[in-house]
Amino acid sequence: MHYEGNIIRPPSEANSILLQVTVGCSRNKCTFCGTYMGERFKIKTEEVIMADIEFAADHCRRQRRVFLCDGDALIIPQKKLVGILTAIRKKLPWVTRVGAYANAKSLGMKSLAELEILRSHGLGILYMGLETGDDVTLKKINKGATSETMIQMGQKARDAGFKLSLTVLLGIAGRERSLIHAIETGRVLSAIDPEYVGALSLMLIPGTPLSQDYEDGIFTLIEPEEMLRELREMIAATHLKRGLFHANHASNYLPIRARLPRDKTATLALIDNALAGKVALKPEYLRAL
Repeated sequence: MHYEGNIIRPPSEANSILLQVTVGCSRNKCTFCGTYMGERFKIKTEEVIMADIEFAADHCRRQRRVFLCDGDALIIPQKKLVGILTAIRKKLPWVTRVGAYANAKSLGMKSLAELEILRSHGLGILYMGLETGDDVTLKKINKGATSETMIQMGQKARDAGFKLSLTVLLGIAGRERSLIHAIETGRVLSAIDPEYVGALSLMLIPGTPLSQDYEDGIFTLIEPEEMLRELREMIAATHLKRGLFHANHASNYLPIRARLPRDKTATLALIDNALAGKVALKPEYLRAL
C-alpha cells in the first residue's frame, strides 16, 4: 500500500482494508485538530489507488470492509469516486461495505442523486464530525458550518440511504458554555437521528490554536467530573429512534455503550453513580487520542 502521512480511521474500522484515496483533510482548519497539521491536502492519482486495490485483492482476502482514508474522501469528484467504488466491487467482491469520512462541505457539494449513486455502488457508511450543536462554539472552533447546516447535511446523508456515525466532543465548549453545548448537541443529534454517536473527550494537542488559547488563558479545560455532567446532559437531551450512543473511546473517563432510547435511564443512572464516586473513572495516564 502507498501510504502517506498519518493514516486515521474510526475505531469501528480497525479490521478494515485501509485504502488511502486522499492525503490530509480537505478543510484542516478546526482549532482543536492537529491530525494533519502542516500537511497539504491532495487526492491521490488513479494509478496509485488502483495499484493499492490490486494489492488488497492479493493480500486482504480476510477483510470484509474497506475504509477510504483520509479526511475526507467524499470530496473526491463524483466520476472518480464512482470509479474507485466500481473497482473495489470488481476486484474485491468479498467486501460487504465501504466507509468514508464526510463533512458538511463535501455533502453539500454532491446532490442527493449523486449520493444515492455512491450508495448503490457500495459506499455504505459515512463518518462525520459534528463536535457540537452550539453555533457559538462551532464558530469558535472554525468548523465551517452552522448547526442548521449540520442538520441538513446529516439528513441528506440519511435520505440517500447511508448509515451515519457522528462524533461529538466533550469539553470543546469550555466551562462557560458546557451546558449549552450539551443541550444543543442533543438537539442536533435528535434532528439528524444517526445510527451511531461517538462521544470523545477533548485532549489538547500542542501546536493547535485551541491549545494556544488554553496556554493564553482564553480557553478553560473542564475537569473530568464536569465532562461527565456534560455527557449526562447531552444524553438526556438526545432522542434517537434506535441509535447507539457510545463513549468508549480511549480519551473518555467513563466507558459507555447505550442503545437509545432503551438504555437511557440506566445510562444516566450509571453517570450519576460515577459522579457520586460509586464508579471509578479512568485515570489520566490511561487516556489517549
